Amino acid sequence: MSAHCQVTGRRPGFGKSVSHSHTRTNRRWDPNIQKKTYYLASAGRRITLTVSAKGIKTIDRDGIETVVARLRARGVKL
Repeated sequence: MSAHCQVTGRRPGFGKSVSHSHTRTNRRWDPNIQKKTYYLASAGRRITLTVSAKGIKTIDRDGIETVVARLRARGVKL
């Protein structure tokens, strides 16, 4: 599963870890990605989304129907 949120578009951030001796090594900051299943009443079926914690809050605030309409307008296949 890729670390990519379908709702907010959040992806990993990349940078460097700096040790006490100031040696720099590559690292990444992954978003908190979860697989969530929602019931879509208009279609009469369930859909599974990979969403970040921020995406879950967005769905709770706006509603799954609104979020799915936005995704379909962007051309995301559900």
